[in-house]
Amino acid sequence: MQRRILITGAGGYIGSLLARSLAERHFVVGVDIRPDPTATFPFHVMDVRDSALSELIREHGIEQVVHLAAVLEDSGDRQRDYDIDVNGTRNVLEACVTNGVRQLVVTSSGAAYGYHADNPAWLDEQDPLRGNPEFAYSDHKRQVEELLASYRQQYPQLAQLVLRPGTVLGAGTRNLITRLFEGKRLLAVAGSPSPFVFIWDQDVLGIIEKGVTEEARGCFNLAGDGALSIHELGRILGKPVIAIPAGVLRAGLWLGNKLGLTGYTPAQINFLRYRPVLSNQRLKNEFGYQPRKSSEEVFRFYLEAAGARQGS
Repeated sequence: MQRRILITGAGGYIGSLLARSLAERHFVVGVDIRPDPTATFPFHVMDVRDSALSELIREHGIEQVVHLAAVLEDSGDRQRDYDIDVNGTRNVLEACVTNGVRQLVVTSSGAAYGYHADNPAWLDEQDPLRGNPEFAYSDHKRQVEELLASYRQQYPQLAQLVLRPGTVLGAGTRNLITRLFEGKRLLAVAGSPSPFVFIWDQDVLGIIEKGVTEEARGCFNLAGDGALSIHELGRILGKPVIAIPAGVLRAGLWLGNKLGLTGYTPAQINFLRYRPVLSNQRLKNEFGYQPRKSSEEVFRFYLEAAGARQGS
């Protein structure tokens, strides 16, 4: 059966790969604020906050929407980032409800759980989403999820599949997280294992495609099996791990941020200290997807690809 699918953020890395793959079997429309002259499917330059999104869905008879558009890194303008993430998602939801869309797939984040000292060792999808007010990305993801939960109650006819990835890594990934691994040493907060869970970008694609094909609903963490502490990452990287007391690190971040040496602020120390560790049991047992790479395998794959790029 050919499906009629709209993808927001279709110009991004995951979005463009997903759109090209789905377009081989289905009718796909992509929207993004950036043009993509290489798109092999109908592509519209459009902001997710634009009211014209509803008209586009109606015009193309869209039945399913995959909402990937989001602010991935703090722009420095929190109101703008909030507007795109939260109000943009509201606009997508309203467009779906108005036009009788059957399913909405949304990429949220494990950051929605928040970076808290009392997080359980492994976070389950039923654990509370608390975010962190001092960390815009985490706070906005929490608010997006609250909005989604409200629409699930009001409009149960719109099936929602909400995905909460851990750290996504692929062959060419470069972002705020990977920059932590590129220095001569790794920084750690003394007394904290700072665990990481990774999910292979190709597994993310596979999960979304499965969810679209099966018109699945529910909320699922996305993570490979296992987790890696900051010290285990240091051993794999062959780099020393410098453990710094929280108070000293907080002062260093304050100074570094003032001097323009780092984008991190003292308020974000918990980003390193209390990383949420996502359980993937429901992904495997309820959604029915076994990640093809564990957290360690994903990290080693990323490193191998990064090394190949540097050597070329």
